[in-house]
Amino acid sequence: MENAPIRNLSVSVFYDGRWFELRTYANEYRSLMMLIYDKVYIDGFGDCVGMGKCGTCLVEIVKRKYELTDYDRNEDTTLLKSGNTGKDIRLSCQIMIDEFIDGLKVNILG
Repeated sequence: MENAPIRNLSVSVFYDGRWFELRTYANEYRSLMMLIYDKVYIDGFGDCVGMGKCGTCLVEIVKRKYELTDYDRNEDTTLLKSGNTGKDIRLSCQIMIDEFIDGLKVNILG
């Protein structure tokens, strides 16, 4: 028997002076970037479509319940190049949509 996706995951996104409450379930989207791209509609957000190279999907982690699962593709190099090296600064394209994002709060920096 195959496991059903975990439903009712909630992510709060702060952008352009307001909070967006996004609902999803595990693996509905490839990454947090794709969820934000699809539900918040930010021009120029995620230009490299999740390769971790452009830095246009920068977020600041404001609150999290769990350690986030990530792809860790090119994130460190891209963050160094952009000068954004704070411990809570991440590329949203490198954060997977799984049960560990539930309750996550992020601020869009890009």
